[in-house]
Amino acid sequence: MTAPVHSAGRWCLASWRSVRLGCQRLHQTQASGRETHFGFQTVPEEEKGGRVYHVFESVAKNYDVMNDSMSLGIHRLWKDWLVRHMKPTPGTQLLDVAGGTGDVAFRFINYIRAQREKLYRDKLDSQETLSWSDISKSYSNKDQGSLMGSHAVICDINKEMLKVGKEKSLQLGYSEGLSWVAGDAEELPFADEKFDVYTIAFGIRNVTHIDKALEEAHRVLKPGGRFLCLEFSQVTNPLLARLYDLYSFQVIPVLGQVIAGDWKSYQYLVESIRRFPPQEEFKEMIEDAGFFKVTYHNLTSGVVSVHSGFKL
Repeated sequence: MTAPVHSAGRWCLASWRSVRLGCQRLHQTQASGRETHFGFQTVPEEEKGGRVYHVFESVAKNYDVMNDSMSLGIHRLWKDWLVRHMKPTPGTQLLDVAGGTGDVAFRFINYIRAQREKLYRDKLDSQETLSWSDISKSYSNKDQGSLMGSHAVICDINKEMLKVGKEKSLQLGYSEGLSWVAGDAEELPFADEKFDVYTIAFGIRNVTHIDKALEEAHRVLKPGGRFLCLEFSQVTNPLLARLYDLYSFQVIPVLGQVIAGDWKSYQYLVESIRRFPPQEEFKEMIEDAGFFKVTYHNLTSGVVSVHSGFKL
């Protein structure tokens, strides 16, 4: 009569151990195995950073060519609009995150140079009796410190992207006012309240924790500093949305294969766009990070949006 009791006891003990082991595994999963998205795939959080790094390491050399091909060159107009909307003034300290190939930083420098030129022309116009030698001397002095204290720091986690950007800056003749720093958007290697403007163009959707990246943006900005994000968004026109989906999923990966020999990376980029929060939701995330006066502007019917916020 005792055998069944002993069997039941052993079964209960084994069952309890199984339950306890299952709880321990569940706890470990919850503690260190949180999941996130990588395109349309679900992956452990700790894997996403490495996967994204590999994508941009793979596309770095063809990044600018593919941008022109995928957007039919319109990305240039979007970046021009971003810098015009920024309206930087001489002396502005810019941090451009995920800006490896330098597109935003180069436009920033061009804008500052144009501002400098206008200031000098206005100054010369206001002095009617200047001689030719005075004008020549004035332009000679102008070349000293031609950015008038402005500086752009390009920060990117991917060393291959930074390498391409540095080579591009030399080819285009940008020899001053630029620094290149390897760094993670979620843990920026800069002191608090260091920059006047923080920009991130087509980069924030690739970070694992968007909220942490936004908090870091807030931390490194000076009081009164401005956050600007140019990112793919939700198309507002239904007809254009259908055409955009067709182009994105049927054409862009093919272009990636033909031009860069890389279908998968461009498939991920398309999928990552669809996983990014819509305009209003992202606006709320920026506000939650501590920014005020948060607004956004849709460009090309919402294919991209520029979000803006201020640290007060």
